[in-house]
Amino acid sequence: MLNTKVVTRFAPSPTGLLHAGNYRTALFSYIFSLQNKGKFILRIEDTDKARSKKEYEDNIVESLKWLGIKYDEFYRQSDRSDLYASNLKKLIDSGHAYVSKEIPKEVGDREEVIRFKNPNKKISFVDLIRGKIEFDTTDLGDFIIARSMNEPVFHLVVVIDDFEMGITHIIRGEDHISNTPRHILIQEALGIPTPLYAHIPLLLAPDRSKMSKRKGALPITDYRDRGYLPNALINYMSFLGWNPGTEQEVMSFDEIINQFSLEKVQKAGAIFNEEKLSWFNKQYIDKMSIDDFVIAAKNFIPENISPKLLPLIKEKISKFSEIKPLFETELSFINPLPVYSFELLKWKQEKDLVNTKVYLGHIVEVLEVMTEFTKESVKQALWPYAEEKGKGNILWPMRFALSGKDKSPDPFVIAEILGKEETVKRLKYAIQNI
Repeated sequence: MLNTKVVTRFAPSPTGLLHAGNYRTALFSYIFSLQNKGKFILRIEDTDKARSKKEYEDNIVESLKWLGIKYDEFYRQSDRSDLYASNLKKLIDSGHAYVSKEIPKEVGDREEVIRFKNPNKKISFVDLIRGKIEFDTTDLGDFIIARSMNEPVFHLVVVIDDFEMGITHIIRGEDHISNTPRHILIQEALGIPTPLYAHIPLLLAPDRSKMSKRKGALPITDYRDRGYLPNALINYMSFLGWNPGTEQEVMSFDEIINQFSLEKVQKAGAIFNEEKLSWFNKQYIDKMSIDDFVIAAKNFIPENISPKLLPLIKEKISKFSEIKPLFETELSFINPLPVYSFELLKWKQEKDLVNTKVYLGHIVEVLEVMTEFTKESVKQALWPYAEEKGKGNILWPMRFALSGKDKSPDPFVIAEILGKEETVKRLKYAIQNI
């Protein structure tokens, strides 16, 4: 190995918005570096000049920052052209590579490229997740390592960068396993050591196909904008392909770092399930204080909202983007009462609407003399009457009269949020129209 200090890297191409599968690779590499008190490097692989865009690079940096994944060093391959050119010349001069005259198959194809001279040998390496892997490189032929002296391709630049940056452990997706023999051949030709490899399972869509944008895979910033918490996403992604071997699922980042092990990473693909992500997010929301909740959800909570509503909102959502729809459904009672049919005030087992009027009248009488007006005190005052007359007969018309809808929080919660004056006013409105 190049050194005894663990050095890992995340090396994305800025040719599109990356999805959770890409960032799970970054996360595993980051966790492993922290676990070993090592170094984590971000390397932007932008040698594809036609497809690489600054906006995609910016999104990668923004996503890692939001997730809390901190890199110790940053590199951009487009800044390192001289390094690649000198190593390419070294390979040509030593006879390990050569300029190949090509017969263009299509318009625009190169008439000349640089190929690696394949020694056609068997190669084996020990994958930290999959064990010993063997390849016969004969099938690879003399593969392309550059389009010209100034246009190296992935196979060459990744080997040079990993060596120059002192990468000790390459943690990447299993789709790169087939690239590894090429990289080992180039390492041997350049006389540089082979790092340790760990190929993690791919993330799969719910139908077990490879995760992709067409299969519902979203950029990390989309999850942020939909109201997921970074620590929930980190927790969930950690469990995609790895398990500590216990029943515990909700874990702090420190707990994950302490328990993570490449040896426990599974070989089979891991299914990304947004319902499960929402479950994780809900666990983290539930553990929040109201103050922390307000800070985290500040971009989603309407202005001038009653503080009394906050615990109710926190209880009902699994992600912050669900807040706005609540005000159009269950929490719409805070708006002026909608026009509703007064027949709907009657509980389904009550035959006479006159009885409902009597029930509502008694509720008003009880509430009007109350001094303390909380959900607990309102419930305590009305519960004996509800048990006597039937909970549905009392609580249904009260709830409907306060909300004007058949789906809403329980009437005691609504009463506290509306306050005594508005509560009594709405109940009397119902009584007057029966």
